Amino acid sequence: MTNLLLSIDAGTVDWSRAQFALTAIYHWLFVPLTLGLAVIMGIMETCYYRTKRQFWKDAAKFWQKLFGINFAMGVATGIILEFEFGTNWSNYSWFVGDIFGAPLAIEGIVAFFMESTFVAVMFFGWKKVSAGFHLAATWLTGLGATVSAWWILVANAWMQYPVAFHFNPDTMRNEMNLDSFAEIALSPFAVTKFCHTVSSAWIIGALFAVAVSCYYLLKKRETELALQSLKIGSIVGLAASVITLQTGDQSAYEVAQVQPMKLAAMEALYNGGTDQGLTVVAWLNPFKQPDYENEQEPALRIAVPYALSLLSTRDIHGYVPGINDIFNGGYVNPVSKQTELSIEEKKERGKAAILALKEYRQLKAETRGRQPAPAQELRLGELSKRLDADMKYFGYGYIKDRADLVPYIPLCFYAFRAMVGLGTLFTVFFLLALFLIYKKDVTAAKFRWFHIAGIALLPLGYIASESGWLVAEFGRQPWAIQDMMPTWIAVSNINSGSVMFTFFLFLALFTTLLAVEISILLKQIKKGPEYNS
Repeated sequence: MTNLLLSIDAGTVDWSRAQFALTAIYHWLFVPLTLGLAVIMGIMETCYYRTKRQFWKDAAKFWQKLFGINFAMGVATGIILEFEFGTNWSNYSWFVGDIFGAPLAIEGIVAFFMESTFVAVMFFGWKKVSAGFHLAATWLTGLGATVSAWWILVANAWMQYPVAFHFNPDTMRNEMNLDSFAEIALSPFAVTKFCHTVSSAWIIGALFAVAVSCYYLLKKRETELALQSLKIGSIVGLAASVITLQTGDQSAYEVAQVQPMKLAAMEALYNGGTDQGLTVVAWLNPFKQPDYENEQEPALRIAVPYALSLLSTRDIHGYVPGINDIFNGGYVNPVSKQTELSIEEKKERGKAAILALKEYRQLKAETRGRQPAPAQELRLGELSKRLDADMKYFGYGYIKDRADLVPYIPLCFYAFRAMVGLGTLFTVFFLLALFLIYKKDVTAAKFRWFHIAGIALLPLGYIASESGWLVAEFGRQPWAIQDMMPTWIAVSNINSGSVMFTFFLFLALFTTLLAVEISILLKQIKKGPEYNS
């Protein structure tokens, strides 16, 4: 890692990234529905616990069955995803494993065992435990899944905003500061990411409940289940939409503070400044990185005046750097309150950190087993101080072309607008659904258009959810760890052919799993609930 002329197999990097993206995208098809249905089925069983009506018990069992089908598929892809850190990204795992591994270990030991224990009680304990205990098991199953998401998102947030650590040149590892675990676990970046991600997952669960309900209304069957599920789904969806909107605003603000290049890519902001407007629509060629160094702004741009400055700085006149401003530096960093260095200066300091580490390791090797001479001791101290000062720019030492620091702008730009636009659409739809439920006879044939819309919105929910992850992960490229480790340094030293083979193997496996889940879910929905069981 200390050699500036590392021989990198570009194919290994590309296929490893593709494989990890494939696994994450498929995994995220299952996770939000798990988190969302946990709320739906919990509310259903709570209604049964309070009313003792057999209908609510049957309804709860129906939604729990759909939850269980999806839960099993999510576990399969999640396990593979975590193993890939060791198989495909071993340099990354070595470099930050002492920090990154902690939340993942807690997720596996505590959260996963918690949800797997209570899910058994939920499915098989109806006649074996009290109604109160069973209700608790249902909610704890959902809580376990949510806690599992918490620790995974803590790990992901640390990659995007590393805090509470120091680099140990003797072990070549980043290590957590003493008594700093809470600082990592409760990082503002992690808290906001968790709240935004989980609330968006509740929207998926709500859309699923609405879609199933609308299917039954179209078929003129299971009317009571459809009406009650539609009502609960719309209430959950509207509440989740409001939370997602608020946490999304906070997330964008935090991205502006610590990942300005991601924000610039999301906005296709080439040249920043004060009084910046938030782009509503603009034209970017989706198949080509724009010429951001020579263009002033995207073509056909329509923006809300001052909104980007307000979003990024909480001041309508605030300064927002564009891509070229980040390249050139000279503006005040909102976190450190210091003047930001240019990319060239960061690259020089990164190279200095790499060379200092190399010299430190050589001196340590020369003095292994004996006391260093005074001059060597002094030099080791100097190198250690230099590392402390420049380590935050360590990753820039591996950057050859500053263009590598710019994410693919069209993907970030359009994915962000898909997420926000569809999120707004869902909010309006849930409001409309509640109006029709409480003011109209939503079962009437004249509302067939509403039933069709409710079904059609479900795939759009997944598009919005996946778009959010595309923004989060593609937007931070080229960094595996923000500013400290590019992806081509994090990758394992394996043959690209092996990764390519497993990519297509996983593609076939995950596609099969998805097809099987959809088939089973559709059969179960078509069958409907089992009444008076």
